[in-house]
Amino acid sequence: MAARKQAGTRARKTSRKIGYAVVGLGHFAQDAILPAFKNAKKNSRLVALVSGDPKKHRVLGKRHKVPVYGYDQLDECLASPEVDAVYIALPNSLHAEYAVRAARAGAHVLCEKPLALDEQQCLDMIRAAEDSDVKLMTAYRLHFESANLAAMEAVRKGKIGEPRIFSSSFSFQIQAPNIRVDAEKGGGVAWDIGVYCVNAARYLFRSEPEEVFAFRVKGKDARFADTEEAVSAVLRFPDDRLASFNVSFGAASTSTYQLVGTKGSLRLDNAYDYKGKMVFELQTKGTKKRTLPARDQIAPEISYFSDCILNDREVEPSGWEGLADVRIIRALYESADSGRPVRLEPFEKRQRPTQEQEQRRPPVQPPEPVNAAPPMDG
Repeated sequence: MAARKQAGTRARKTSRKIGYAVVGLGHFAQDAILPAFKNAKKNSRLVALVSGDPKKHRVLGKRHKVPVYGYDQLDECLASPEVDAVYIALPNSLHAEYAVRAARAGAHVLCEKPLALDEQQCLDMIRAAEDSDVKLMTAYRLHFESANLAAMEAVRKGKIGEPRIFSSSFSFQIQAPNIRVDAEKGGGVAWDIGVYCVNAARYLFRSEPEEVFAFRVKGKDARFADTEEAVSAVLRFPDDRLASFNVSFGAASTSTYQLVGTKGSLRLDNAYDYKGKMVFELQTKGTKKRTLPARDQIAPEISYFSDCILNDREVEPSGWEGLADVRIIRALYESADSGRPVRLEPFEKRQRPTQEQEQRRPPVQPPEPVNAAPPMDG
């Protein structure tokens, strides 16, 4: 235990920049995470990559000028004095295993969402981080993004009155084969993109749902042999507030949410994507609309996490934030399977994102990915 704690605190004592190993080099990692280190260079640096693909070893190691380890060399990677933290961008089914291994080796953990595939896995990750005195953060990039934070602030200031109804749509035509529709790897539309809608409803209402109900449809498309094509869900929050969303891997591209209050409403277009402009619209007695330019959404979360490590601050979004969404997604699948509403146990969430977390970075220009196809065309 003492050795792990010493390893976990070394970055605070000896380094002004946190060294990251990125574990998993799929399309998102190559398109967004790796390029983001240029915008996070003030306190973060890329020091290692982990992949099982020989071509990625050759090309990406040379491109980024860092060593590349195989998955069977993870312990060796974690033992490197250059590695202070890991960014886990693996299939959902592997998040818990790799996060626990990293934490036990004394590395701080930044993990893509969903944090894991059930509550126990999330708790294992949280406890491993606590036991080793390292930090665990769920990679919710929108907790640092201007438009989403502006929406939260508008609600907090009462600009739309009491928030009553949240509705959202997030969809695209997925290219198969893809881990997002591979059940063994933790695929499924609710896990992959439904989690964004759940998280948005929670941070706009600033509370936790009490009951959920969901439908899922499979369709006849061969892409969805393992998982559902679409999910439609309703979440009941305290004080008679409702959230609903529709997510699909077999429909045209949408990415939007609307929150209606007693005195007005707000709407965000391109709400969940990590590329492109966002349009924020606030309707009260009149309509105010503004377009926010495209920005790098990954560098802010990396920089924030590094700052928390260097200054020994609590992180938001923590592992508990990841667990909060995982339990809801699990309940939605349970409801879809049973055809009945599912009540959720009370869940206390002390931390919520605030506008102080906003960071702005220019958009990145990613190079051509290596053996990694995008999940959708375009």
